[in-house]
Amino acid sequence: MKEKPLHGETSVDRMKREAGIHAAELVEDGMIIGLGTGSTTLYAMEHLSVLIEENGLRIQGVPTSFQTEMRARQLQIPLTTLDASPELDLAIDGADQVDPDLRLIKGRGAAMTREKCVAAAAGELVIVVDAGKCVRSLTGPVPLEVIPFALHPVILGIRAMGGIPVLRNGIRKDGPVITDNGNFVLDCSFGEILEPERLEGILTLIPGVLSCGLFCEFVEKTTVVVGEEGGCRELKRS
Repeated sequence: MKEKPLHGETSVDRMKREAGIHAAELVEDGMIIGLGTGSTTLYAMEHLSVLIEENGLRIQGVPTSFQTEMRARQLQIPLTTLDASPELDLAIDGADQVDPDLRLIKGRGAAMTREKCVAAAAGELVIVVDAGKCVRSLTGPVPLEVIPFALHPVILGIRAMGGIPVLRNGIRKDGPVITDNGNFVLDCSFGEILEPERLEGILTLIPGVLSCGLFCEFVEKTTVVVGEEGGCRELKRS
């Protein structure tokens, strides 16, 4: 089953759509799945909705954000929670950058804490990206979810590490972005990240940091679906 291209869709949109559809086709009847946050995951959810309506696919989803929850309800995807279903068959999510070892930077949608919880609960993590998200090394800003009480000590700690922290502000809202957990987001630039696992460990140990957008611990169960012009390819850890 293949959706028709939409009028005005860009090449990046087409690659995202291809990746999302491919990921949705990996879902089997009876599965409980994690539903990530972001535009590429939305394509997967839209195709899952088609499979539910036309093929009778029976699934339940655990959303990683309020936005994903609302979209899933609109698409009539049945939902559950980690409390009710603490072990998931797989999770479908996006990423901001993917390196050759399948380590990720995530968090552009400010949902990295819940996404990390869902990824940890899933037996398999399916990451959907367009080809432009695949990089030789991770270089993007690393989002941190920080409790407001500790914002300035965390900023000082990041600067002491040589990083450049920037408080993420709302686009159509005055003041900082507030996560689904009621916290702030710091986007921290470190240049080329030569040791992502080490940096993730250090950032996570800073008092006041709830989680960070480096995802290095899930590489063994990660499949990256890369949408490209004309189709998709799957990347797995060799």
